[in-house]
Amino acid sequence: MISSLQRQPPSRPRPVGRPGPVDAAVAAAVFACSFPGIVVTLPGGPELPWGPGTALTGVSCVALLWHRCHPRATVVMTVLCATAMAGIGHVLSVLLLGPLMVALHSLALRTDRKTANSFTFGGIALLVSTALIVGPAGEPLILKLVGPAAWLVLPTSLGTATRLRGAYLEAVQARAEHAERTREEEARRRVAEERMRIARDLHDVVAHHLVLAKLQAGAVARQLPARPDEAARIVTDLTGTTASALRELKATVGLLRHSDHPDLPTGTTTPGLAQLPELAASFQHAGLAVAVTVVGEPRPLSAGVDLTAYRIAQEALTNVTKHAAARSAEVRLTYSATGVVLAVTDEGPGKRPAGPSSSPRPSGGYGLIGMRERAHSVGGRFRAEHRGQGGFGVVTELPLQAEQPEQAEQAKQAGL
Repeated sequence: MISSLQRQPPSRPRPVGRPGPVDAAVAAAVFACSFPGIVVTLPGGPELPWGPGTALTGVSCVALLWHRCHPRATVVMTVLCATAMAGIGHVLSVLLLGPLMVALHSLALRTDRKTANSFTFGGIALLVSTALIVGPAGEPLILKLVGPAAWLVLPTSLGTATRLRGAYLEAVQARAEHAERTREEEARRRVAEERMRIARDLHDVVAHHLVLAKLQAGAVARQLPARPDEAARIVTDLTGTTASALRELKATVGLLRHSDHPDLPTGTTTPGLAQLPELAASFQHAGLAVAVTVVGEPRPLSAGVDLTAYRIAQEALTNVTKHAAARSAEVRLTYSATGVVLAVTDEGPGKRPAGPSSSPRPSGGYGLIGMRERAHSVGGRFRAEHRGQGGFGVVTELPLQAEQPEQAEQAKQAGL
């Protein structure tokens, strides 16, 4: 009977006064099992009338109809009925205690351990005291003490164990659902980060080469009437610029294809600091002289850090070409045991006679935002500021090896 109750869901109490058919069936079954306990007497003991015991057992079983919605009241009612039967001389057998055992099991399922234990031991104390005072004189003392205690502790323990097991299964299911949501959120976050990375790569490649192509085309238009030979040379350089743009675009798209199909070649080597001299030379035809300075012993960088440093230098020089009134810029690489510092500075306003104001504003556009995001993505730090002696500069501190995403995120939140 108790095992059948264990399979009932403990968390859906019925409305008051609306017991279900299952509750009625349980009450009838318990009454059928408890009725024989009314006629149990000690050998040589007096015969007791069935009427009072039957009535009290019936009241206890009727109280079980509300064991789901009022478990405490049900326990109190069944304890009082069992105590009354003990007071009129009935032996507290397991059959007679059946309604109280079912009520205690239901209480342990639906309340906490402290409440269930309090009601259980309170009922045991009341029943044992009654049995000792007015119980059958010939009943062994051990049956008066051990019997009720053992039979009432058992359903309470089973109910508590069932409730704890249900809570454990609910916790496991909640953790599984949380892990599933976390995986979905992590997948969406990675997709968003990949989109941002693709956007930064395409922005760097397209912006750099289109700016150079625009400046070279303007130089052709100026030089063509008076210096056709120089114009022809610039046109040749313009062809090389567009070809380089196509190669880098092909390399970027090839990397995306390579992530889904490892067997397909990317077609072009990923750029890095080794190509920094070629990058500096490409700005000469745009009227910008770029000096590259290396301080310290160059150290090998991971592929992600190497590409990040190259893209930041490319974007910084492109911003100088687009926004700064400068004819020269410097790229300084400072290597240390823990990382590399990349600094890109321009000479400031006033060096180009007829031009706009010098430096790009830190809030003007997405170039600086993209450089900062690139630095943070590998665990580095980035700052951009106006220089005291004029001009503008960006400084990026990068580790030798890219940090894990969790470490990079912590560094970003810390404001590094």
